[in-house]
Amino acid sequence: MSKQLTFEHPLNERIRTFLRLEHLFKKVAHFLPQDDPWAARAAVEGLLDIVAITSRSDIRSELLKELDRNMGTLQRIRRQPGVDLDTLGKVLDDLQTAATQLHALIGPVGQRLREDEFLKSVAQRSSIPGGTCSFDLPQYHHWLVQPGEARERQLREWMKGLDPVSGAIDLVLSLARSSAVPRPVTALGGFFQEALDAQAPAQLVRVTLNGGLTLFPEISGHKNRFSIRFLSSGKVERPVQCRDDVAFTLTCCVF
Repeated sequence: MSKQLTFEHPLNERIRTFLRLEHLFKKVAHFLPQDDPWAARAAVEGLLDIVAITSRSDIRSELLKELDRNMGTLQRIRRQPGVDLDTLGKVLDDLQTAATQLHALIGPVGQRLREDEFLKSVAQRSSIPGGTCSFDLPQYHHWLVQPGEARERQLREWMKGLDPVSGAIDLVLSLARSSAVPRPVTALGGFFQEALDAQAPAQLVRVTLNGGLTLFPEISGHKNRFSIRFLSSGKVERPVQCRDDVAFTLTCCVF
């Protein structure tokens, strides 16, 4: 059986930023424990990208707003019939814990890393193609050839101040993804569009396909409407729109 492949598209800027940060946290987590200098380079690249994103907006404030919104929504459904109060209470506790940990952070998110002279030197050279070569950054080269345990220890120390952000993003996106039931739909002639309820704006659209298909979705949209075009992916050719009907699974995450 072919593996199912899921594509996601954010419908607002806040979720867009959270998805990008989630991607980068996963990148760092994947490469951080690997005993290889090239893996350490990839982990540092991911870390620097996180630092760059957190410098452009108040991520803590955005996360706290989303956590507060989620808690308010869950509190309103507490008295509805059929609600599992134990599960609901656990989720509310998790949300409150995430908010408390964010409040406990000292200073803006990532500020300590932005002021780290070693990371600043790597970030400055990273904008130049090949700019982090050993002759450009001998200190970085020296760090990369240290024992893997030493590099991992330093990477974990750098990431420590970002753990509450990573945890809050995981929680917010997990709630969004599980907030709706996936439903089978068909894109007629490779195209699908749908209007959204303005009173309950969707956060995220998820499209799940049979991984054996040579197709991928191109999704565009905003809080009122979204559309999906399915494109055929060749090995090197420019993708072209599929003209056949395409069956797929759609999830509109509204939480």
